[in-house]
Amino acid sequence: MANQIAKPATGKLGIMVVGLGAVSTTFITGVLMARKGLAKPVGSTTQYDKIRVGRGADKKYLKVNEIVSMPSLNDIEFAAWDVYPANAYESAINAEVLKEKDINPVKDELLAIKPLKAGFDKNYAKRLDGDNVKDVKTRWEMAEAIREDIRNFKAEKDVERVVVLWAASTEIYVAPNMAVHGTLAALEQAMKDNDTANIAPSMCYAYAALMEDAPFVMGAPNTTVDIPAMWELAEKKQLPIAGKDFKTGQTLVKSGFAPIIGTRMLGLNGWFSTNILGNRDGLVLDEPANFRTKEVSKLSTLESILVAEEQPDLYTDYYHKVRINYYPPRNDNKEGWDNIDIFGWMGYPMQIKINFLCRDSILAAPLCLDLCLLIDLAHRAGRWGTQRFLSFFLKSPQHDYTQDEVPVNHLFQQYVMLKNAIREMGGYEADEEID
Repeated sequence: MANQIAKPATGKLGIMVVGLGAVSTTFITGVLMARKGLAKPVGSTTQYDKIRVGRGADKKYLKVNEIVSMPSLNDIEFAAWDVYPANAYESAINAEVLKEKDINPVKDELLAIKPLKAGFDKNYAKRLDGDNVKDVKTRWEMAEAIREDIRNFKAEKDVERVVVLWAASTEIYVAPNMAVHGTLAALEQAMKDNDTANIAPSMCYAYAALMEDAPFVMGAPNTTVDIPAMWELAEKKQLPIAGKDFKTGQTLVKSGFAPIIGTRMLGLNGWFSTNILGNRDGLVLDEPANFRTKEVSKLSTLESILVAEEQPDLYTDYYHKVRINYYPPRNDNKEGWDNIDIFGWMGYPMQIKINFLCRDSILAAPLCLDLCLLIDLAHRAGRWGTQRFLSFFLKSPQHDYTQDEVPVNHLFQQYVMLKNAIREMGGYEADEEID
């Protein structure tokens, strides 16, 4: 993992999104509207945040694009893959996240984004039945076809660099299997052997992206780039990777609120989280095998912030439960309920209840923009492998579990990591510490 000052962001940046559903159409529409001056990219760190550089008399607060060279929103070209053939305009209307009046001003640009045929296996998302899929015999052929899509997009749109972002559904849970996922050679052989049990379609996208010099971001909780074989490929190709799962609603609350309990030395008896949502994500997660993938990512957050070994009196044996319920009337307007049972002085119990009525895609869209722009920045700065500084945007930050690494889930510690990385890539000192 090298580190240097980022090269200038010259030319156009291509963003290829896997999945043209609620999240990605909200993201794309918002960028297109913002560059016409018709909407504001609210929620985006790269567009709004100011970061201190220097100390004392040299201290100043600069926007991200004043610290490092960043592409303008005008320099972005979009493409997408999806199992359904609807173009980006039709998909945005069908998603019912944005009002038609907020989509129509960029209708022509959205109509032009027609989804490429997806690399898809129905066994990984049984609730989806689109037919805009690649006709391939093996996982190897799937990856090769995706590679060709990336090359064609680069040539057709004359983009200098490409980032591939997964904003598609949660796949069924694939447990890391070191016989297949442990080395790049084993992974490639399994793809050629069409080992569909161990090689998820998302792995074909990640492999294809890295082989085509494109950084890859995993926005779902899938087992994709968090396997040693992908780390080996990222190192070999000297490319940055990041994952996994956008930190939008309930986990954002958890990663920000759990530190209140921890820093005030309050005890925890239990934390019950339940969600209702009705979009395509909710439909897919209604399948138990797909929910298992999501559950693993959502459960890991709390345990690394409130740690029994560090405070046995306060955090031993608390009960942590996460539930997701598919409820079609809510569509993309997700509701997250958290019931938190804490205890204080002399063990006396108290309760906290949080009801977050959020809009999943409205929270995810700025994360998509930030992750794509920042992983492109990391690439231009010569960084490769897992980009831990991007954990600020991610629900279950990628980490080296083979070395028993514990990821940082504490939102404010993640924010320090993010600011330090941006400082370094802009040629400033990384001058904040994580305690």
